[in-house]
Amino acid sequence: MLSPNDIKKITGEAAARIVQSGMTVGIGTGSTAYWLIMALGQQVKAGLDIRCVPTSTHTAQLAAEQSIPLTTLNEVDNIDMTIDGADEIDPAGQLIKGGGGALLQEKMVAAASRELVIIADHTKLVSQLGAFPLPVEIIPFGWKQVQQRIETLYRTKSALRLKDQQPLVTDHGHYILDVHFQQIEDPAFLNTLLNTIPGVVDNGLFIDMATQSIIGYPDGSVKTHHFNRPNP
Repeated sequence: MLSPNDIKKITGEAAARIVQSGMTVGIGTGSTAYWLIMALGQQVKAGLDIRCVPTSTHTAQLAAEQSIPLTTLNEVDNIDMTIDGADEIDPAGQLIKGGGGALLQEKMVAAASRELVIIADHTKLVSQLGAFPLPVEIIPFGWKQVQQRIETLYRTKSALRLKDQQPLVTDHGHYILDVHFQQIEDPAFLNTLLNTIPGVVDNGLFIDMATQSIIGYPDGSVKTHHFNRPNP
């Protein structure tokens, strides 16, 4: 049986193999995306002609170290394919993302993409979203008021995400609340309601965005699943 890290490695490498020359590719953030970037770096060295839009400062640095050509979201009309991880994936392909703190850029890049391919190990598959705390990106000003509003509205608890005993600050200067819903009955409805709360920038529910998942398993197998998405 493979270790968790080895599962992530074979999954990232499998995703890299579907990238074709000439593509503009969004590249995700996280431990599985690391192996995607390593594999893409090798393919670029072997002649793969792509340009990539990173979803975080960390991803941009990692890709640059692998000599992967980079561009920005402002410099492209659209993205052929984004490949990124997820914290939870339900049977309909709805997602919770943001465990790595890059949910805003991840969602913006995914929204600009013709395809969103999710790479993960089998433990991220769930029957219902919500066991993983939902990241909600908020502005620092008045953050406690936003927290109180969310906890009161949804009768739940949340925690400000910390790093080195201080609030974690995202690439765009925001904070993240991790909200413990336990079970999310209607992800699409919750996504809309959360984003109407003043002070909320966005949240980690990715609704009707994933077109495909590539899932790695301990026995070394990698399985692909396609999701039907509504027409834009």
